[in-house]
Amino acid sequence: MKLTDLHKNAALKAENAVRHGGVSDRYGKGVAQMPDRKEQRRLDAAAGLVPFACKLHGDLVKQLRDRAEAAGEDINQTVDALLRAALTAPADKPSKKK
Repeated sequence: MKLTDLHKNAALKAENAVRHGGVSDRYGKGVAQMPDRKEQRRLDAAAGLVPFACKLHGDLVKQLRDRAEAAGEDINQTVDALLRAALTAPADKPSKKK
């Protein structure tokens, strides 16, 4: 490897360290630290939350985000409330196909 390549790699490594370094303490004074992913999964499991992925149309997702923003809550809370309301509503009798 050439000396210039070594310097270029060292510069790229330093640049990546700065990008992924996080927020300095002076900008985050008094702000609670977010738990890491493993800790967040443990907290979610303790609360009885289960990750559930599904595919939705883009316009439906936009409506969900708009509704969550208007209500001032998280999209997870909005979807939870809507699903609970839909599941507790009386269901129509399914028609039998012949």
